[in-house]
Amino acid sequence: MQPLRLLSEDPLDRGSQRCRLGPNLMSTLGLSLGSPLLVSVPEGSCLCTAWPRPDLAEGFLQMDLKCFSPSLISQLPKHLNLDPSQLTAIPCPKLKGVKVTVVVQSIDFKKQTSPRLVHELVKDMLKGVYVHRGYVINLEDFDIEIKYVIIDGINADSTSAGLITSKTGVEIVGIQTVRHYRNQLQDQQRVPLGGLDEVSASLREVLQLPLLYPNTLSSLGVSSPRGVLLVGPPGVGKTLLVHRVAGEVGAILVMVRGPEVVGSRPGESEEKLRAVFDRARSAAEEGPCVLFLDELDSLFPRRTGSSAPENRLVAQLLTLMDGMNQSDRFLIVGATNRPDSLDPALRRPGRFDREVIIGAPTSQQRKAILSVLCERMPVCPGVDMAELAQRTTGYVGADLGALCREAAMHALQESAKGSGEQSVDMKHFQEALKSVRPSCLRSSLGRTELSPVLWEHIGGLDEIKIKLRQCIEWPMRYPEAFVRLGLCRPRGVLLYGPPGCAKTTLVKAAATSSHCAFLSVSGADLYSPYVGDSEKALAQLFRQARACTPCILFLDEIDSLIGSRSNSQTPNCVQTRLLSVLLNEMDGIGLKTLERRGTEKVLQAEGGQESHTQEELDCQDICNKDVMVVAATNRPDCLDSALLRPGRLDHIIYVPPPDQQARLAILKACTKNMPIDADVCLEELAAKSEFYSGADLENLCKEAALLALLDENMEASAIKHTHFLRSLSKMSPSLTAQQIHTYQTLRR
Repeated sequence: MQPLRLLSEDPLDRGSQRCRLGPNLMSTLGLSLGSPLLVSVPEGSCLCTAWPRPDLAEGFLQMDLKCFSPSLISQLPKHLNLDPSQLTAIPCPKLKGVKVTVVVQSIDFKKQTSPRLVHELVKDMLKGVYVHRGYVINLEDFDIEIKYVIIDGINADSTSAGLITSKTGVEIVGIQTVRHYRNQLQDQQRVPLGGLDEVSASLREVLQLPLLYPNTLSSLGVSSPRGVLLVGPPGVGKTLLVHRVAGEVGAILVMVRGPEVVGSRPGESEEKLRAVFDRARSAAEEGPCVLFLDELDSLFPRRTGSSAPENRLVAQLLTLMDGMNQSDRFLIVGATNRPDSLDPALRRPGRFDREVIIGAPTSQQRKAILSVLCERMPVCPGVDMAELAQRTTGYVGADLGALCREAAMHALQESAKGSGEQSVDMKHFQEALKSVRPSCLRSSLGRTELSPVLWEHIGGLDEIKIKLRQCIEWPMRYPEAFVRLGLCRPRGVLLYGPPGCAKTTLVKAAATSSHCAFLSVSGADLYSPYVGDSEKALAQLFRQARACTPCILFLDEIDSLIGSRSNSQTPNCVQTRLLSVLLNEMDGIGLKTLERRGTEKVLQAEGGQESHTQEELDCQDICNKDVMVVAATNRPDCLDSALLRPGRLDHIIYVPPPDQQARLAILKACTKNMPIDADVCLEELAAKSEFYSGADLENLCKEAALLALLDENMEASAIKHTHFLRSLSKMSPSLTAQQIHTYQTLRR
């Protein structure tokens, strides 16, 4: 059979529930005149009665949207071609009774019209209409305040559809407005949230009781909560969460943004704020309502001594919140990423009664977010979501959305070059990770970019590499082994040794192999001419590092940042105050409640129903929830003893100058990409370069290459042994026997 082209309805058939189709198709489907017919379209379905077309033409279909699924309430899709198999004859016996919800245009009609009159009107308008359970009956053609009727249930055991007659009993379950009903439909069509299930349940619990069951609290003699404050970093999903939970509890959402309230003339802002509350009260008369104040800190900051306009706006909000009573069936939800900037009077019970904290997502939550984001993307089966979740430390929901979008763009660019496939592979995500960085680190202090360094790039120091892997890499990559043996991750590691012995390079290699966030800070980033600014900057640095744990915070040349209190001539100098802040932060005293990530979990030794991957992600979240502080210095005697005790800098590792075997490994690593001649004897160079550090040996190779270019007038193709020897004769080692003896004495 040929496909059917869907045309717009005939104006004469409007409100008649008729479906016009060709007579041959009617006979093929076994339909008689006026037979009930269910037409399925891509976005829903419609129940109508079969009638032949006036011109008897085949291949066309016209239908009146009288009884349809809720998804078609906006309009029927145009330019559709339907298969005849999408038309199904459906039995519709006479119904004994139906339960309906009436949707009216305005709340005034609901208040002023008696329920008996509404019942008579609805029963009269539904007479002779074929209905389906869960479908919507369109009554807009009657030109009255009643616009729709929702069929909640029918008294029929064997079928889901039927005919309403004059003997059918109609029971009205509820009456709501068109705005409230359309708002509910929009919320039902939203994409599911990923990684916010526990926070969503907490917020739903707060909103559900006062909005849906206000009399229950009144009977207990308890007042309903008036406000909820959402606290979390930018991009974590606060606004999206409010939209979702408001739809789940069936509440109308009245949203307010900063520019909508702030006015130019005195008193205008307060007037607009009062109008917002009046709008929420009128919306609450139609049903439960949520008044959402986004970016609360920009509207109602902490009040100052001056008579600023913000002070009057804060006072107006306090007055309005105190004036709310039990009859006001709406709740205020505020969202902010700077809770400390809010006025303290707002954060007390009776105003914002509860604070719901949305931390940065954990590994398990990032995996759930990525699964939701990639649900509609053509992702290859080889994409490992668990590995992506581990490599996206510190990413919030908005960052993960940008990551998926960037990966899709790379896939499109690759397909445009002729590969043909548009599926997103793991390599596209790896390319996207290079350009999309965590938003929490974009405005952070210090340096966040880490040039990848592999362990193979560092010659020698095998024992030091093993110790660093045990301290830094193992807790991040094998957390389940640490949990099994009851081991705790070390809080800090100190590397000390002579200059130029690869202390900084070792830390970079450890961060690269661990796939964790990396923050490096120097004295220029912390020191300020203003008293207290340096301490505040260090505390802020720890807050930013905790937001993207697991994270390595690297304090290079820590002796210049934080000295020793015993050697300090002035007891209240900036170094002493920085030391105090560092000790408090490493002990966990500086941690605030709003910085917690996900929910508090405790690992159980039994009841292992989860998969191995999920257990590993949970172990990683629990074992690596603190910041790993890694410090480097060549003057360990200048550090305070309180910093060097276990529990702060747990492991103190001496990085010695390279011995002959290590010098040979360093020379091989430095000359790996150099065209050296066959006569070059690296063993001889290693033997002759005593007291040379790793930086000296790297400089030795560079000088030999420059000498080769000089001798052969920029035409050199290989570096000869004589060039290395001449470079060696011109250079002097940066280390001395006395220096090495001093470090060995400190080691003892």
